[in-house]
Amino acid sequence: MFSEYIGAALRRAKYEPLENGTYMATVEGLRGVIATGETIEKCREDLIEVIEEWITIRLQRGLAIPDLDGYRVGVSQEPMAVV
Repeated sequence: MFSEYIGAALRRAKYEPLENGTYMATVEGLRGVIATGETIEKCREDLIEVIEEWITIRLQRGLAIPDLDGYRVGVSQEPMAVV
């Protein structure tokens, strides 16, 4: 579930070179998700961590997480059956 959502977020990521030679990434639709890195690869690695932390914080605080390209992250209100 998380991996598909993160994949959708990464497909929406916009990378920008900064004046100091590093990179910054944002994700359209995920307000507050910003990552930086010395290379695009490092920036992408940081972005994955930022998205994971962003999801965790929103779940902990009961905040909505927007759907991305048909993928949804949420907490079920239904109790899980123990098999």
